[in-house]
Amino acid sequence: MTGDETAIRELVATWMRATKEGDMRSVLELMTDDVVFLTCGNPPMAGRVAFETAARSGIRTGTIDGKSQIDEICVLGDWAWMRTTLTVTMTPSAGGTPVRRSGNTLSVLRREGGKWRIARDANMLTVVTPEA
Repeated sequence: MTGDETAIRELVATWMRATKEGDMRSVLELMTDDVVFLTCGNPPMAGRVAFETAARSGIRTGTIDGKSQIDEICVLGDWAWMRTTLTVTMTPSAGGTPVRRSGNTLSVLRREGGKWRIARDANMLTVVTPEA
């Protein structure tokens, strides 16, 4: 494994930990200013501010926990892409049934100031229906 691959794996681990802890500042540092997120059925979400607004709304209503398995990383100079399998559980603060989403992601990363950051992310998570 190269140093770049290790750094990208650390970025993912930091993202997952910071999300679970509600550490928005750390999550925002892991993305470029011009980041774009693509999710099923929604228009593109462009920029850190749009991400922060959506994420803070989610954090206010509950907790977020997840697991990310990196399936593939490819580094090409100051650009990289990564494919993952992601599972996220959102548990409402007020009680109720947690919502679990699972699926694949495809992320494009860019090295800025010597650090890898997410520049584009296509998130294909769908709600996992509990088995009866």
